[in-house]
Amino acid sequence: MEPPEGPESGGEKAYYVTTPIYYVNDAPHLGHAYTTLAADVLARWHRQRGEKVWFLTGTDEHGQKILRTATAHGVSPQEWCDRLVEEAWQPLWRHLEIAHDDFIRTTQRRHTDRVQEFVQDLYDNGEIYKADYEGPYCVHCEEFKIPAELLDGEGEYAGQKLCPIHRKPVELLQEENYFFRLSDYPERLLAHYEAHPEFIQPESARNEVVNFVRQGLQDLSISRSTFSWGVPVPWDDRHVIYVWVDALLNYATAAGYNENPAKFATTFPADVHLVGKDILRFHAVIWPAMLMANGLPLPGRIVANGWLLVGGEKMSKSNLTGIKPQDLTSHFGVDAYRWYFLRAIAFGQDGAFSWEDFSARYTSELANDYGNLASRVTAMIGRYFDGELPASPAEGDAEQTIRTGLTRTVAEADRRIGEDLDFQGGIAAIFDFVRQVNGYLTEQEPWKVAKDASPAGRARLATILCTAAESLRALAVLLHPVMPETSRRLWTSLGAEHALGPLADQRIQAAGDWGSLPAGTRVVKGTALFPRLEEAERGA
Repeated sequence: MEPPEGPESGGEKAYYVTTPIYYVNDAPHLGHAYTTLAADVLARWHRQRGEKVWFLTGTDEHGQKILRTATAHGVSPQEWCDRLVEEAWQPLWRHLEIAHDDFIRTTQRRHTDRVQEFVQDLYDNGEIYKADYEGPYCVHCEEFKIPAELLDGEGEYAGQKLCPIHRKPVELLQEENYFFRLSDYPERLLAHYEAHPEFIQPESARNEVVNFVRQGLQDLSISRSTFSWGVPVPWDDRHVIYVWVDALLNYATAAGYNENPAKFATTFPADVHLVGKDILRFHAVIWPAMLMANGLPLPGRIVANGWLLVGGEKMSKSNLTGIKPQDLTSHFGVDAYRWYFLRAIAFGQDGAFSWEDFSARYTSELANDYGNLASRVTAMIGRYFDGELPASPAEGDAEQTIRTGLTRTVAEADRRIGEDLDFQGGIAAIFDFVRQVNGYLTEQEPWKVAKDASPAGRARLATILCTAAESLRALAVLLHPVMPETSRRLWTSLGAEHALGPLADQRIQAAGDWGSLPAGTRVVKGTALFPRLEEAERGA
């Protein structure tokens, strides 16, 4: 789907959605794709509402971990980043139909120049000073750690202190660095959290951040001086800017900070930052404090998703539970993949993935409920009315119940997905309506009504199939942000492209407008939206 005109096309503030920018030390796995899919569905949903949307994703390409990875592979850091972005990250987003408006790389000049300007302003405003620092550092997190949060190593790591996230030994670093006066900001941050309780979501994440800030904050080292792969500190090129300060600023630099005032004014700040819960503190503490220090507005919401778990462990390359999305899309298809992770896991909570659960849900909900509904309705219109949608002259209480159900579904799905970011709840509401329509067909038995050739029988048959077709029209609109390819196929099968125009132009709010498909529309039974799965070994 081509995104609509961006925020520069007028003065209206765009609905600005971001993912984290992902560290390119390796190829993406299911965890990266999970956050990106959620952001894509959210952006598509708001586009389907007719709103201006700006959806940003990208890659984080500086720091010690990138340098070490590139060196281990015998290439320069820039060559490594270019290879990973061009051969792994961007192709996967195309494969998954991620419809982002911008893809920012932290090695681009449009970013690095603006980062230097932002940090220079902090320095000029007295927010940055120079000092010595000694403390534990996790290269995997690219973060100085608080000693109290470290774990005691066992086995091969006995006698060492471990990062609580990566379970790998931290390094003791001693450097002369520049520091941001983060310790000046706890009260201002807490006041903002209190005034804007929606700022950090879910509630458990908000509570964690509030408790952390209430304990007081240490000043933040914003430079490193023992390696050179990063953005140089503008007043002291012996230092590079700390990778997290560099990375967080992508949300401003991509929006035109200090470069495109018109775009910046109609884009920044983000309405929603979607992040993994392991990087929540960076986004909910450091990022707003940096913005406060330079007098810039704060984002609307920072929403932390949970971890995808395999065998009870967070999915990552380092613990060998990383799974390529293509391992699943090759078996289930891209749209089923997009649907499954948002349907099966409550956004904001940890969720376990299993091949068996995916197979069961695919068969039950996609193939049997939704796919079979589309197949048999279009087939019956072809069989009984030569593929031409009839008029609907004999509506009664059963049809009114479907209408009412659809109205309720549209409102609930729009609230849950578009406002609450409850993707699971919104998709569940839509599939409750799928089951309602299937139940309606089971009760009305159009295949039996078709045996009645009287005018009354024909009128009743027409009404039943029109009701089902109208329901499918609405489902194609509601599920388009989640499953774009199959929704487009259903839209074409119903003849709606010719009768009503492109699916992308249909509005969520109008999905429940009954009678949108005109009589005489040509309906064609297409191939199965969700073919039956062959029995396959896990990972096939």
